[in-house]
Amino acid sequence: MKETNINSDLQKYIEKEIFPLYAQNDEGHNLKHIKYVIKRCLKFASQFPNINLDMLYTVAAFHDLAHHIDKDKHEVLSAQIFYENEKMTEIFSPEERLIMKEAIIDHRASLEYVPRNDYGKILSSADRSTNISELIRRTHAYSCTHYPHMTITEMIDRAYNHMIKKYGIEGYAPIYCKDPAYEKFKKEVNHYKEDKKEFIKKYREVNKII
Repeated sequence: MKETNINSDLQKYIEKEIFPLYAQNDEGHNLKHIKYVIKRCLKFASQFPNINLDMLYTVAAFHDLAHHIDKDKHEVLSAQIFYENEKMTEIFSPEERLIMKEAIIDHRASLEYVPRNDYGKILSSADRSTNISELIRRTHAYSCTHYPHMTITEMIDRAYNHMIKKYGIEGYAPIYCKDPAYEKFKKEVNHYKEDKKEFIKKYREVNKII
């Protein structure tokens, strides 16, 4: 994935040294997801003043790196991996690295405070799902990896409850950027909330479960 306006040396390093590490994560937090978040970050950048695209690209590239180590603390561990990376100390100033570290820590949807800087707000917003099929696919992959003892019925119930709790009308996942796709997605979530049988059918179709 070649991104315009990104330092070529930085991009080559991340593609060679960082991207391959995502093979260790579950399918819901793999390289496909990272590239999705990077694309959305760069799309949202124009909504904020004075955004350094190299910094934004980098926080998106690192944000889920430690998910396979500890899913519950992955944001802190990913930020630490970034902050201690020698190549990053060569490219970014101490002030820039601190901002980037805070942004990675602040990206989780369940964060109990507003991200401390604009990079965190953009990253957090970009990390939101906007496609119901992809959400279902990622949730199923997550369940298969972390809850392999669950039956299919239990996995479906978990996905349904997770969808409502996170993306429902009163869901805990805020967004800090203007994003019509996300608003449309939230309406679709509400539709499936009101019709669980339709959700079950969709879940089985998406994951090819007979």
